[in-house]
Amino acid sequence: MADKLTIALLSGGTSSEREVSLNSGRQVLEALDKSRYEVVCFDPKTDLARLVAEADRIDAALVILHGAGGEDGTVQGLLDLLNIPYQGAGVLGSAVAMNKLAAKRLYEHAGLPIPDYAVVCRGEAIDPQALAGRLGLPLVVKPVVGGSSVGIGIVASLAELEAAVGVALAHDAQVLVEAYIDGLEITGAVVGNAELEALPIIEILPAPGHAFFDYHAKYTPGACEEICPARIDAELTAKAQALCLAAHRALFCRGYSRTDLILKGREMFILETNTIPGMTATSLLPRAAQAAGIGFGRLLDRLIALSLEGRARGRQVRR
Repeated sequence: MADKLTIALLSGGTSSEREVSLNSGRQVLEALDKSRYEVVCFDPKTDLARLVAEADRIDAALVILHGAGGEDGTVQGLLDLLNIPYQGAGVLGSAVAMNKLAAKRLYEHAGLPIPDYAVVCRGEAIDPQALAGRLGLPLVVKPVVGGSSVGIGIVASLAELEAAVGVALAHDAQVLVEAYIDGLEITGAVVGNAELEALPIIEILPAPGHAFFDYHAKYTPGACEEICPARIDAELTAKAQALCLAAHRALFCRGYSRTDLILKGREMFILETNTIPGMTATSLLPRAAQAAGIGFGRLLDRLIALSLEGRARGRQVRR
């Protein structure tokens, strides 16, 4: 039998999404085929020095981190310096996808449809009336950097807008104020490097009491209904998958990504792209893969293979 690959599993970290990352990491560890992989776990909060010290024996890394310090290109840069291949986007793709303003500008440059928006910076006076006049009401307020819908709010009146901006500014120095689009939330995943595969589209229905797919709805059982494949016709499905592929390319992604969209009538708008989507067995990307006939363990195998594809090492990967 060929030698096992030594896989560094990175989860935890220091962001507000630490617990989500740890949960994903536990489920990834359980699903990995131990006959194929020797898995070594690292928590960047405490184990970066050990990761550096043990880099020479690691064949590839699975980065199961969310938020700052894990999804934003910083850990990816360290792994590049250590010559350790890893799944997913590199430094550039990770950084621009994590920064919603940078991502929007790249979507716009690629001609992709997005909601109208404005930017508010910490220390600037805001003019709620001018923002509402330009973008309408309701409005979505969100930190430029962050994930899992942390710090996001929907405001229906001018009176609520300033408070919502304050909440978002507590998480980042820049805030996006977006036109709210009342439609169906859908999401689509892409897997591959040079050759990309769009997975089945998922329809997301937040339970009553949730205006959108917020942090609580994402991580509380029963707080939303996720339907895969989405109950949309073939033409809309193809359009959604094409937009997910285009977003993946526009943000210089690699390996895999998941893009969130809003469908209103026959129109679609891109919200954001996740370069390290949730990776529990019931998370959105693994569910889409399952609908395409790819089980969780096989999905992880594929991501590891994609991480090694075309990435020369300073030494031979052990076989």
